[in-house]
Amino acid sequence: MREYELMFILKPDLEDEEIAAIKDRLKKIISDFGGEFLNEVDGWGRRRMAYKIEDYQEGIYCLWNFKGSPDMVQEVDRIIKISDYILRHIIVRKDKK
Repeated sequence: MREYELMFILKPDLEDEEIAAIKDRLKKIISDFGGEFLNEVDGWGRRRMAYKIEDYQEGIYCLWNFKGSPDMVQEVDRIIKISDYILRHIIVRKDKK
């Protein structure tokens, strides 16, 4: 299994229940594919963005580190792309040095 870092920005006008549901869905996908989180799931909270995305000047930032397979990463990426609640995301493979 490889190590990955996932960063995503949620829309700032979401309710707490909606935010929790989105995060739980992504966590479930990672768990279902046998992935494991390397540290506590980190949320940076509401931050101002450098430029507007879909007329939003702020976003709710989340940063996760986990281990998983390339198939799992493709599924997480697919789910995020069809989600209306996530403004931007990036998944980076962490290489061994």
